[in-house]
Amino acid sequence: MNTESAAERVRASMVADMAAGLAAVPGVRAVALGGSRARSTHRPDSDWDLGVYYRGTLDLVALTALASQAQGSRVEVAGPGGWGPWVNGGAWLRVDGTAVDWILRDLDRVESVWSDCREGRFEVGVQPGHPLGFWSPCYPGEVALSRVLADPYRELTELQQQTRDYPEPLRRALCGAAWEADFSVAAAGKSASSGDTLHVALCLSRAFGILTQALHAHHRTWCLNEKGALAAAALLPETPADFTERVGGALRGLDTAAVETAASVVRDVRAVVG
Repeated sequence: MNTESAAERVRASMVADMAAGLAAVPGVRAVALGGSRARSTHRPDSDWDLGVYYRGTLDLVALTALASQAQGSRVEVAGPGGWGPWVNGGAWLRVDGTAVDWILRDLDRVESVWSDCREGRFEVGVQPGHPLGFWSPCYPGEVALSRVLADPYRELTELQQQTRDYPEPLRRALCGAAWEADFSVAAAGKSASSGDTLHVALCLSRAFGILTQALHAHHRTWCLNEKGALAAAALLPETPADFTERVGGALRGLDTAAVETAASVVRDVRAVVG
């Protein structure tokens, strides 16, 4: 018997039971497995990310009791807004050596963002843990790429069916937003000659982050956050040659030559996304 596979099945069963318990908490509407586990791109040591979708008032006392019981010790659950305006709140658990993250999602807000995305509207908000900002299309993208574990009202299941069709207005909007990458590189150029590496690094990082979003949107592929986005974009059809190498070189250099490299990357990507 493959002991690793057996251990994984035990963990998956534990997470499924946890999802069922979460779905019974007042205010919780659905629970979904997200992250690399949902996409089957995980490593053996990857966390189990559970999106806890709620409406209205959430019973934090019940959530805390459930988390503490699962871990066998006191767990602090951050309520809505406790982790910032976009990631919202949740808890980090360690259950029999397995890392399980609860991430709160306001289902009303997710649906509102999805409505905006279908009309080609999005926003980028400040959020701890997201150095390039939290891009609002992440909300419907999470739903589309998740694995629904508990959904007694079938609200999340219905929303997931909708989000699997990438909205053309959102595609056009994110591709069109690539103009800002040009602006950021131009701003970096003004600081590179004076050796202001912090400003250059921030401008170039911003530019490359925008380009990865545009490349994903061009191919109607959800881009959830910065982690792994560059490598994923490099695998997409039509992505310019040596994309990751050129981006990496520019971010290591942070000088006038790096800015020139960044400008060429921007030109090449904008030629792809139109």
